[in-house]
Amino acid sequence: MAVYEGARPRSTPYPHRRREALLLRPRAPELARRQSRVSLRNRKRPRFFGMAIGMIVVAFLLSFFSLVQTVRVSASGWDMDQLNSQLGQLQNQRQQDLSDINRLDRESAIRRQAIATGLSQLPPPVVIPAR
Repeated sequence: MAVYEGARPRSTPYPHRRREALLLRPRAPELARRQSRVSLRNRKRPRFFGMAIGMIVVAFLLSFFSLVQTVRVSASGWDMDQLNSQLGQLQNQRQQDLSDINRLDRESAIRRQAIATGLSQLPPPVVIPAR
């Protein structure tokens, strides 16, 4: 079995192998690593990068929410305009129907329309005496 200087033991799910590998590897005090500075330096970058990505996502979500609200308000305004125009059309139709009813409500207008369509005036009623 070849042993390379500075090689790390293979991680396994069995803890007793890991302990054996640590016991076999000699430690030199002059090659001790300074983990505190490297870990601090490494921790700042991922945190900053993660925070930057998080801020971008939050800004995107806020702008998307704002866009949705703007579209909803403009759609509601368009619906209100459509309903107002429909209300105006219905009021005009009602006014026209009322004027037609008032014009045709007179007896002479009804008689004139009946004669124009081919109807004639009724003869006097026939009275049958009761026995």
